[in-house]
Amino acid sequence: MKGSTRDVKSALLDATDRLLSRNGYRKMTIDDLAAEVGIGKGSVYLHFTSKEDIALSHIDRIIERLKTRLAEIASRKTSCERRLKEMLIERVIFRFDSVQHYSQSLNDLLSKIRPSLLERRKRYFEEEARLFAGLVKEGIEAGEFAKVNVNDTAHALLLATNSLLPYSLSTQELGERREIQKRISALAELLINGLTAR
Repeated sequence: MKGSTRDVKSALLDATDRLLSRNGYRKMTIDDLAAEVGIGKGSVYLHFTSKEDIALSHIDRIIERLKTRLAEIASRKTSCERRLKEMLIERVIFRFDSVQHYSQSLNDLLSKIRPSLLERRKRYFEEEARLFAGLVKEGIEAGEFAKVNVNDTAHALLLATNSLLPYSLSTQELGERREIQKRISALAELLINGLTAR
């Protein structure tokens, strides 16, 4: 495969997604990745230091794309309440859609690198919390939301929706996409009702 460094790196992450889905992390090899992309094994190491680095970078890419989506929703010119609901739904559905082709939960799939994954999740959570805190603050200033501790509220919103993320359950165990959409929508309504200024 010829192309820029960025193209090759992206192709490797795409291949990682396919191989994780087909073989799982334990059976995925650097040789498999190189063959899937059509490059030499040594070329893989020009972009990543290890199989663990590749798998974690794949998850990083999903979260970066999610954060972009959340920021887009947060910047819309609609009510804070509506944007907050859309963001809560998006954070669950985006993750579900990103891994719905995996037969295992992310925790099971990446159990071999769980400590590194959990460390990354803390960072993802904090980055998402900042996006949500910004919107909660805007809602308070606009008089849409009650005066609350912005950071604590953002963290609580994320914790409340974590149960619907495909971490410990596979997407098959979580259920159909429309069921997940229904659950997160109902949960978002409940959370926002508690936040709405009286």
